[in-house]
Amino acid sequence: MEILPFLVWPFVASLILTGIHAYLGVHVVERGVIFVDLALAQIAALGATIAILIGMDPHGQGAYWLSLAFTFIGAAIFAFARTRRGHIPQEAFIGIAYAVASAAAILAMSKATGETEHLKDMLVGNILAVDRHEVIKTAILYGAIGIFHYIFRHKFLLISTNPAEAEARGMSIRFWDFLFYASFGFVVTSSVAIAGVLLVFCYLIVPSVGAMLFADRVGRRLAIGWTMGTLVSALGVYFSVLMDLPTGAAIVCTFGAVLVVMFFIHLLFFHGHKSSAPGGASSVPEPKDTLVPGSR
Repeated sequence: MEILPFLVWPFVASLILTGIHAYLGVHVVERGVIFVDLALAQIAALGATIAILIGMDPHGQGAYWLSLAFTFIGAAIFAFARTRRGHIPQEAFIGIAYAVASAAAILAMSKATGETEHLKDMLVGNILAVDRHEVIKTAILYGAIGIFHYIFRHKFLLISTNPAEAEARGMSIRFWDFLFYASFGFVVTSSVAIAGVLLVFCYLIVPSVGAMLFADRVGRRLAIGWTMGTLVSALGVYFSVLMDLPTGAAIVCTFGAVLVVMFFIHLLFFHGHKSSAPGGASSVPEPKDTLVPGSR
């Protein structure tokens, strides 16, 4: 019981991460750019390394804004890498950007060996180290990004789910893609510093994938994703205390275990039920709900 007050702010931080990342994960999965957060995180790390090389405080505002500037460059690259014909998958450009940023960070770190521990802290993260001030600051930032996405939700969802229709309506795909990846960069740059790359990736992808097992519409996916993220965060923190384990790793493993359970529930109660419909109804596919921008 004595350690519970110490875990309050890490748990609140995990709830904030769940709120924004479960939503962004819907877009990422629909776009098929699963590893975009890893690439942007590595680009942000490259910016942090450059900041160290030029003598900035790795935990200061200057290093943060320089990392963010590098992330915006990555956002521009990903936005313009989306070709009209799609003959080159966007994921290929994301993978190349990740590899080049990683190599460049290694080269930069070779010239700043005394400060590599700070870069490791940013990449690995330590969610137990967050305090009240950092949680409130993160909540304000993510709240502003959430409002931005809510205002333009129809445009973002249409581009993610039906880019051909968005283009037919005269929308600038690259412009709105840049806005999406730029706002995504704000989230990734801040989240990775708090929770590390692996945990941020799980908050982004796992709730969305789990929700896709049971829902097709955006509103239902978000409800399932937010519920899953909240429960997994609570279980992960509990297991970390009970077994004296690193909190971030415990939450990541709990995400994996819960997703496996959800997959088997889907196979037993949903997939099997549809395939065993009487009268051979399974041979005629039922109409499937599609993602409708703004649906609930």
